[in-house]
Amino acid sequence: MATPGSTEPVRIANCSGFYGDRLDGAREMVDGGDIDVLTGDWLAELTMYVLSRTKARRADGGYARTFVAQMHQVLTTCLDRGIKVVSNAGGLDPHGCAEAVREAARAAGREVSVAVVDGDDLIDRLEVLTAAGHSLSNIDTGEPLGDVVDRVVTANAYLGCWGIVEALDAGADVVVTGRVTDAAVVMGPAAWHHGWARDDWDALAGAVAAGHVIECGAQATGGNYSFFTELPGMAEGLLPGFPWAEIAADGSSVIGKHDGTAGGVTVGTVTSQLVYEIGGPVYANPDVMSRFDTTVVTQEGPDRVRLSGTVGLPAPPTAKVAINYHGGYRNSMAVGLCGLDIEAKAELVTNQLWATVPGGRDAFDDTETRLVRTDSPDATGNEAATAWLRVTVWDDEEKQAGRSFSGAATQLALSSIPGFYASTPPGSASAFGVYWPALIPASLVSQRVTLGDRTWEVPMPGATSPEVGVAGDGPASAPQPVSDAGPAMTQPASDGAAAGSDRSPRIAPPDLASLIGARSGDKGGSANVGLFARSDEAWSWLREWLTTDRLRTLAPAETDGLAVHRYEFDNLLAVNFVIVGLLGRGVAQNSRQDTQAKSLGEFVRSRIIHEATMGQEQS
Repeated sequence: MATPGSTEPVRIANCSGFYGDRLDGAREMVDGGDIDVLTGDWLAELTMYVLSRTKARRADGGYARTFVAQMHQVLTTCLDRGIKVVSNAGGLDPHGCAEAVREAARAAGREVSVAVVDGDDLIDRLEVLTAAGHSLSNIDTGEPLGDVVDRVVTANAYLGCWGIVEALDAGADVVVTGRVTDAAVVMGPAAWHHGWARDDWDALAGAVAAGHVIECGAQATGGNYSFFTELPGMAEGLLPGFPWAEIAADGSSVIGKHDGTAGGVTVGTVTSQLVYEIGGPVYANPDVMSRFDTTVVTQEGPDRVRLSGTVGLPAPPTAKVAINYHGGYRNSMAVGLCGLDIEAKAELVTNQLWATVPGGRDAFDDTETRLVRTDSPDATGNEAATAWLRVTVWDDEEKQAGRSFSGAATQLALSSIPGFYASTPPGSASAFGVYWPALIPASLVSQRVTLGDRTWEVPMPGATSPEVGVAGDGPASAPQPVSDAGPAMTQPASDGAAAGSDRSPRIAPPDLASLIGARSGDKGGSANVGLFARSDEAWSWLREWLTTDRLRTLAPAETDGLAVHRYEFDNLLAVNFVIVGLLGRGVAQNSRQDTQAKSLGEFVRSRIIHEATMGQEQS
């Protein structure tokens, strides 16, 4: 049982990495072994937009109802065993979520003390903030929020851990929050249990590292892992167990999972998660700036990995605000192009489409035509000989982007290229949101804790920080969003010892595919690709060989015309790239097949292996 002021480690479990994760996760973690705190992550940038649309249709649509379903399964056991529960599933309606948890307890004949941490929702303050001179400029592009303020559907500041700490200190059994950082649900219980002060920077930074590792659930235990074939049970189709972090009084931790569950906790699985959705070495959080370039990752035993040495810097003076506004409506069509004359076929379909749609291309606010060459010139099967033409339209008017577009595409079926077929049936347009990250002074945000009939405010740590520039992934006027953990940091990009070198690898390990792993993901309109080595020799080679210029050569379609930042993490044997703007205006708006860039890392990894191997053969 977690107790305030204890010097004993506290075991904090994760049971959800996103809204839609496995429903049996909470039961697995509560029934499968000893834990002190049950946490999970239900929110993402896209999730907030989805919740806004659900809430518009029904009153109870503003929170993650799957969390409440899990509480029906495990709440009684948690109360009996003194397991605290901390969840960000409150989303846009944390008070409604808290009441649903109380109802779950009453249905089981129990009473539960549920606290709410909010204050993150700024949507009703946007006009006041902009009138006061806060432009809420997009930290990717520098554009002021300006004319789209009346289209905003969500605006939430990322809160930190101290509201959670005070809620637990006041006796809450369950803490339901709005938009806190992903790591905060882990940091809060650790800081409460150990009695950390707000300026225990290194301890807090260690908890951020642990929270970042376990917040995506099974991604820390073998999910989405480059070397999945090495992990027990995965080949047989078993799902990897959820992770826990056992956090010590100094902020160091041991990452593990319940014994007997599939997957694994290794230096590789943990490193994969450490380089996931980050930018430079300094990972920003409202409570502390964590230097991931100081984190030491050590295998302590089977399915036990220690994180230690993470250095913390004072909290930043700014708070990140995640804004979503209604961008309009989108529709897409995809036509298969098989066999010969692929480019000529694509040109014919495109020209016919715009000639058939009333008003043509100019009838829409925006359009995109993309030819995806998945075909092989010497294919042994029909599908392997097929490329895809994808056409997407965006417009403010639902009707304009709807059947008038998709119906016109269907009309081409018997009048176009040989072998015409489409994978997208005629359909209506779908609404899309635009993600808009911004920064405001931390002093303008205050966490609010409600427990019973009492409500009180908890200031953000950065509210009293000096107004000085903070380092990050870009110029101070437009810092890049390195994570959803809070305000971004800027730091000059390093291109390695051999920047711009076109030489073949001087030393290429003989089995490179088994020594270089990858993990990638989305961060607003940008994408990150983290590559890590599993030996010192492989790292020495990777660090020298994989320059920014070479990444552009390996992934020309993904990097063309875009800024690319490169960062080295010697302690993790890893290099991280941030491709700025690859995902347009965010997950909900962009038309890529993989809208979240989850597969980008594996693509780059395959290209690295291929080119390095070819380089060896030719040298």
